[in-house]
Amino acid sequence: MTVKVIGAGLAGCEAAVQLAKRGFDVELYEMKPHKYSPAHKYQGFAELVCSNSLKAARVESACGLLKEEMRRLGSVILEAAEKTAVPAGGALAVNRTEFSDEVTRLVRAYPNISVIEGEVTELPTENAVICTGPLTSDALAEKIRAVCGEGLSFYDAAAPIVTAESIDFSKAFFQTRYDKGDADYINCPMNKEEYEAFYEALVNAESVPLKEFDRPDEKAGMTVYEGCMPVEVLAKRGIESVRYGCMKPVGLTDPRTGRRPWAAVQLRKENKEGTLYNLVGFQTNLKFGEQKRVFSMIPGLENAEFARYGVMHRNTFIDSPRLLDCHFMLKGSDNVFFGGQITGVEGYVESAASGIVAGRALADILSGKEPLTFPKTTMLGALSAYISDESVTDFQPMGSNMGILPPIDVRVKLKQEKYAIYAQRALSDLDKLLSD
Repeated sequence: MTVKVIGAGLAGCEAAVQLAKRGFDVELYEMKPHKYSPAHKYQGFAELVCSNSLKAARVESACGLLKEEMRRLGSVILEAAEKTAVPAGGALAVNRTEFSDEVTRLVRAYPNISVIEGEVTELPTENAVICTGPLTSDALAEKIRAVCGEGLSFYDAAAPIVTAESIDFSKAFFQTRYDKGDADYINCPMNKEEYEAFYEALVNAESVPLKEFDRPDEKAGMTVYEGCMPVEVLAKRGIESVRYGCMKPVGLTDPRTGRRPWAAVQLRKENKEGTLYNLVGFQTNLKFGEQKRVFSMIPGLENAEFARYGVMHRNTFIDSPRLLDCHFMLKGSDNVFFGGQITGVEGYVESAASGIVAGRALADILSGKEPLTFPKTTMLGALSAYISDESVTDFQPMGSNMGILPPIDVRVKLKQEKYAIYAQRALSDLDKLLSD
């Protein structure tokens, strides 16, 4: 049987290899070198655009754990990365050209993978994995929109997300405005002096320069709406702008003073478990280091652990919780899967991981087996659960982080010790799944 994989990026290469290893004939479609996206320049597969780092290597880190899980599933991306690694301290970094060449060599070495060059403009209707990335070509993006409806976003304007356990509740408190409904929001109150200091830091913080392909393009449907305006841009309209916007204190009472705060930052649940919270209205294009510095000035967030920083860039992604199941399959389709950043996973390694999950699931289904459902205690399972969580109403892309894993039962003070327990649990559960 022949299956199709669209896109020879990180996810597409992983999906193609997972299918080829299980005996399927794979048609791997790649529009390079006939056509390039605005960000891509090299003709090889799995081209790394923004950075040459695949993040931390240690298994006690979120991305390190994910990489170890992928190794145990036969990741072609990690095989190539380890052969082309360059010194990078505690991270896994690669020589980009050598890495791309090695991935290309490994994938093309499979006799049952046929590489078909040229742009794909029609969406396959069966037995396929779509891995066209955050810069999917306009023609195919329109076909995806036809299937996904309004569940296709062209511009990613997202607020930072912090872990619940890192919030200081001696300052922050739960309350909804005017006590309407359940107290689902966490509030971080500020007095006048705290607000003015925060405001000055915010308007003077350094932003990320947008590349040409990241700039909003109304003709392509990439409009940034008023509600998605970066908080630092809104703040520059005047010192009261955010205090009457995302930091308005109306309807709130600071339990420490019994009075309404001068300003307040609200945090809303990011997942149903309540382990992650996003800063409401804080879409931002500040550099990550600046986000850490400025947002840590918010009372209650001085020691906040950021599961993801705010981002603002072109990023074609679908509303996965509404459209995909935990195996990355399009609901109601005839075995059509998605993989990579178009699914809402964020990062090189996460994109590759989704390709493994999707490719293996398609191979299992076509072999008459139940596809593997990875435990939520694994990073693979947690990411799969995140992109398919139907309780999420305002879906934004997410990378691997310890905050999406179920909490452990034991109380551990040192973060590294706790993360080591998370990793041990994840790998034990994965090994048990694979041995059954």
